[in-house]
Amino acid sequence: QVQLVESGGGLVQAGGSLRLSCAASGHRFSSYDVGWFRQAPGKEREFVAGISWSGSRTYYTDSVKGRFTISRDNGKNTVYLQMNSLKPEDTAVYYCAADGDTGNPYKTGESQFAYWGQGTQVTVSS
Repeated sequence: QVQLVESGGGLVQAGGSLRLSCAASGHRFSSYDVGWFRQAPGKEREFVAGISWSGSRTYYTDSVKGRFTISRDNGKNTVYLQMNSLKPEDTAVYYCAADGDTGNPYKTGESQFAYWGQGTQVTVSS
């Protein structure tokens, strides 16, 4: 069992940066793949970025490539999402998710992640 808590959201102007954190409790978090998702008002939740259990593989949705960076510190049981050059369309609630089945190295679907955090709000003003 893994519990996830996101933090770091807030209000930022377009062009600014934020770093989200996903802190995990529970054993063996270092063996879990992790993903970040987001849900904007009136829209479905969408995949943003993912990282393998070891950190050796990272992958992104096209709209954030070159602006967002996912990383992890397994010693601190934490995954980060560094978000630069933020745009108003990045406004959403951001969720982290984790899963212990590492057979699929590039998970992007919600159903592929068993554990979810409660989300953190990111608002980008124009």
